This record gives sequence, structure tokens and C-alpha cells, in this order.
Amino acid sequence: MTERELRETVARLHGELTRYGLVAWTAGNVSARVPGRDLMVIKPSGVDYDDLSADNMVLCDLDGVPVEGDLSPSSDTAAHAYVYRAMPEVGGVVHTHSTYATAWAARGESIPCYLTAQADEFGGEIPVGPFALIGGDDIGKGIVSTLTGHRSPAVLMRNHGVFTIGPTARAAVKAAVMCEDVARTAHLARALGQPVPIAQADVDALYDRYQNVYGQRPSPAPSS
Repeated sequence: MTERELRETVARLHGELTRYGLVAWTAGNVSARVPGRDLMVIKPSGVDYDDLSADNMVLCDLDGVPVEGDLSPSSDTAAHAYVYRAMPEVGGVVHTHSTYATAWAARGESIPCYLTAQADEFGGEIPVGPFALIGGDDIGKGIVSTLTGHRSPAVLMRNHGVFTIGPTARAAVKAAVMCEDVARTAHLARALGQPVPIAQADVDALYDRYQNVYGQRPSPAPSS
């Protein structure tokens, strides 16, 4: 993917955040690592979602410093940059304040695995990360320390909101959408009574099936 294509992709993916009701006003952001370069593309700070385009995405280095253009990058740029530096397998990072997941973050509580859909996508609980102030890389450090060695691509940063990671920006957006869906259902289940957790062996089996069997698989190459 060229840098221009990546800019177009990141701009378009911000529309998915509004489509699924994960953001309000100008909050939230999507970023993507530029393949093969120590650069990332991220949303500009404080720009309306309707005004986002490939042309106003901000290109930054992996210290979060803009390398071209006149717009300031998202206030969460340092956090995204830290994740890319610390986790080379990550190609996309997303941040939202989606209502139900952020309510769990406000409680400082992880989301237990009550649902097969959560086992599929997250491989268990969705964990809570530490409180950290916005602007520096402390949030990034909290994301990395919480998600390193964890199956979940989502973390609930305490008193703040959701951060998700993925091999691509699209995968990170999907994780943000699914995190909010799980958080909403878990909240409703709690309101009705005490939900029943899924046994760990079943979580493992569900996660393996979804990650390795579910969906379409490439057809084998024809023999010569």
C-alpha cells in the first residue's frame, strides 16, 4: 500500500467510528503504520469527522513528530507512536470513548468473558489498563504493558476509554466495534442478574476456531 492509499484508508476508516456510534464530536482517532518506514498516518486534532480526507491526514514519525503539512496531529499521537515503537507487529491503532466500554473503564473493571463472541474476538476478558494523563506517552506505555502477552486487541484505559490494536488499521477498527458490542451486552446482562462466565477450556476452543477456521480461506494453488 502506498502512502497515499494509506491516507485514504485511514480517512475512510474514521467514518466507521461514526457509523457505529463509537465517537462524539471530534473525539477518537485512527492511525496506521506506513509499511517499511518509521512513519505513521493519524487524524488531525480537533477536525470534524465530516471534514476528514486523505489530504488532511497527518504524517508523523514514530516519535509522534509531524514530518509534513501544517495541521497538528491528534492529542493521542504520542500514545499511538509508543505502541508502534514497542510492538512492531501492530499496523493500526484506534482510540474511542464508546459509551458502554468507557463505562467499564470508568469503573476500572475488565469485562469478563460471558459471551462466545467475546471468546472469538478477544480470547477471554477485555482488560483494564492504568490511568494516565493525555498528551505524553504514558498512555502508550499502559497500552503496551497491559496487552503484551494478552490475546485481547482491546484495552480499557481507566477513566479514559478504549484503545485497540491490530495488524492493520481496519483490524483495529473492527476490534473497537466489537469491544463496544460486547461491553453493551455484558452491561445489560449484569443489569438483569449475574452473568455466567464461560469456562476457560471453552474460551480457548472458541478462540482457536474463530481465529483459524471461521470465514473464507484461500484456495490451494493448483498443482502443476
